[in-house]
Amino acid sequence: MAEPILRAVNLSKRFGGLTAVNDVSLELHVGQVHALIGPNGAGKSTLTNLLSGDLKPSAGHIHYAGVDLAGMSAERISHLGLGRSYQKTNIFLAFSVFENCRLAAQSRRQRAWRIFRKASRFEDVNARARAALEAVGLASRRDAIAAALSHGEQRQLEIAMCLATEPQVLLLDEPLAGMGPQESGTIVELIRSLTAAHAIMLIEHDMDAVFAVAHRLTVMVNGEVLASGTPSEVRANEVVQQAYLGEEHGAGDV
Repeated sequence: MAEPILRAVNLSKRFGGLTAVNDVSLELHVGQVHALIGPNGAGKSTLTNLLSGDLKPSAGHIHYAGVDLAGMSAERISHLGLGRSYQKTNIFLAFSVFENCRLAAQSRRQRAWRIFRKASRFEDVNARARAALEAVGLASRRDAIAAALSHGEQRQLEIAMCLATEPQVLLLDEPLAGMGPQESGTIVELIRSLTAAHAIMLIEHDMDAVFAVAHRLTVMVNGEVLASGTPSEVRANEVVQQAYLGEEHGAGDV
């Protein structure tokens, strides 16, 4: 297997006397979906915030494409090639779908000396925004106001905004939350389509979706890794079944 594009080694995060993440290591590879699962409060979102730079680790290291991310700001890490979505959709509701994507793309082509030129005239930025909308299936909705989109479409738009920044790693925090079966299926297919060109870390409680797309799974409980491996290995792990998966997604379904 090729070298991981992102490697977290012995990451920990303490908030006073509370250890939210304790000695967690994982690797992300381009061409793979690495699902991070576990009950609420397991430390999954905290780990994501450490990888993205939204939080600084109390201990451990994060290496991305050979670069040590220790001490870097979230903005700098994003510019290096990490994109992320949040549990709560993070888009500009008053702007059009295209304007949302164009703003994201613009962040990668800062031109402070051209403040009097209209942003709409930067064709490279426009092209990247169009490509991102095409990739997520929202090209036909480019002129719609973001607030008028369905919940699932807003999630698609948030992923499109990530893609417009040209990331190699996508950190997706519960992208299927609050969706019905049809919208969930759309996002699952979108994740599949993005896998070949990206390393994806997926936090998700929908186990059917997780087992449909994941190449590797890491199970967290109480801030620690309970198990990590292929979906078949994790399904067959009795400790994981007892602590999280239950019989429905246990070894009998493999």
